[in-house]
Amino acid sequence: MQALVDEVGEVAQKVSAKNEEVKQLEDDLAAQQAKADDLAAQAQAAAQAADAARGAVGSQQAAINGLAQSRYRGAHRSAATTALESANPQEAIERLGYLSALSRDAHRELSTMTQASQDADTAHAKAVETADAARAEQTRLEEQRARVVKEKEALEAQQRDIEARVDALNEEQRAQWEAQFGGVTREIDPELLARLAESGVGGKAVAAALTKQGAPYGWGATGPDRFDCSGLMVWAYAQEGKSIPRTSQAQLAGGTPVPMDQLEPGDVIGYYPGVTHVGMYIGDGQVVHASTYGVPVQVVPVDSMPVQGAVRF
Repeated sequence: MQALVDEVGEVAQKVSAKNEEVKQLEDDLAAQQAKADDLAAQAQAAAQAADAARGAVGSQQAAINGLAQSRYRGAHRSAATTALESANPQEAIERLGYLSALSRDAHRELSTMTQASQDADTAHAKAVETADAARAEQTRLEEQRARVVKEKEALEAQQRDIEARVDALNEEQRAQWEAQFGGVTREIDPELLARLAESGVGGKAVAAALTKQGAPYGWGATGPDRFDCSGLMVWAYAQEGKSIPRTSQAQLAGGTPVPMDQLEPGDVIGYYPGVTHVGMYIGDGQVVHASTYGVPVQVVPVDSMPVQGAVRF
């Protein structure tokens, strides 16, 4: 009988580990989608900048055309001819000044148009480059999404198999299954909860987690009625307004490392190679955790599973 429990337990632990991996893939996918959306927005902005730059070129061309027409109406004459045709010296001065202004304006407008044309070329090149990057990221994203869907489908099939095998256990086997980590349901002492609530965010998180003893395990669940291992950590800390990473690996990587001989209530402990499971230290050498399908949230000895490290949030 114990051999059966051990066999199913080993498979369930592997499935739970795979569940954490798939959750991390989903988180990565969401981050990649945000990156792809940002690149698409940048590509659109670059295209708009290119259009604006081309519009600036058009505006400068219109100004140059206007100057050309003005010169055609009289600016092509020499300064001497302009002076001789003037009615008086003052008119000659004014005409010569006008011609000089036209020349300066033409030079300035031509220089501005050249710069605007260069800006348009630069903006267009940036728009093309950014759009290509956005398309490449979207393609990579779709490939990643296909992988996640495939992984999740395989995982769900494994989960259904575990559920069927656990549900088929008889009463005695089921009792052994639920006790495989040495778990107990700990009486919630109001005085203990009060002390925890006064001991900072970690203590408050413990108090919240302890209220969920007996809650059923749920693959990928973050409460409030069902939990997986990392989901219980997320929910407990969320009750105190603190956000922590979603998966077991990310949780152990996201907190401040703590030596095992300096644990405090609320510290998150990682278990098994690869940190595929987590529990929350409650004090007195015990942790509260959501272990696997068919086992409710329990309090277990801190060393009931192979420890990989601990962190504090």
